[in-house]
Amino acid sequence: MGAVHDSAEISGWGARLQLAGHGTAAVARILGRLTDAELDGDSLLPGWSRRHVVAHLASNARAMTRLLLCAETGVETVMYASADVRNDEIEKDSKLRPDELCVSFSESAGLLERAWRDLPKDRQMYPVRNGQGAMILVSDTVWMRTRELWVHAVDLNEGGSFRDVPAAVLNRLLGDIQRTWAGRGEDANRRLVVTDAPDSSVGPADMLPTGMGPTDAAAPEIVSGTLVDLTAWASGRGSAGVTSSTGETPIAARWLDPPALIRQL
Repeated sequence: MGAVHDSAEISGWGARLQLAGHGTAAVARILGRLTDAELDGDSLLPGWSRRHVVAHLASNARAMTRLLLCAETGVETVMYASADVRNDEIEKDSKLRPDELCVSFSESAGLLERAWRDLPKDRQMYPVRNGQGAMILVSDTVWMRTRELWVHAVDLNEGGSFRDVPAAVLNRLLGDIQRTWAGRGEDANRRLVVTDAPDSSVGPADMLPTGMGPTDAAAPEIVSGTLVDLTAWASGRGSAGVTSSTGETPIAARWLDPPALIRQL
């Protein structure tokens, strides 16, 4: 029985690493299509060019690798010395030559993926501090990176969309956003309904119930859409395909601050 349990754990860890790897590949494909001039173009994030998004992803990978080193050695290491240091690094790297910037992304991603693979199993639950100073498990960095990659692949504004994002990522991302809203006490009278869930009560694997939000409100606003459309809307990246029981186009509550204020998903 022990061997079966171990196999299941390894399989789960491997599947999570695979989703992150697919995200890296998605960003790499976009970078391969962009010309040098297009790399200078605007991203979907206010105040950020595509260069800034790529520089951020490279910086983020290096920061997460530091957390893996902390878990391996037991010596506490922060993701960034300070917010200013982090933002300065992104700004500096955004000015690299196009080929250097792309190499920075690919090499930093490769180092992080190797660090995950080489992390001893008994260190995967080691506590580390995220960029906001909160304690997390080092294994959580896999989801953090996966979310960064897939959302910012869309933010590169090169034709990518949430339709390219695996359902497993959409499932967890939408749940994350819901929990963020709930933690701030926002959208207390709004209920989300995923219209393409496989049955009337439960969404796709690992997802919250199809109807997400309060059930005890007297007359909650029902916001409906496919998993793809609802996730894009909830993350602040479009409202196409999303409808409200009020008959008006719904406005999503803020998920995260804009890049000028906070540049970490």
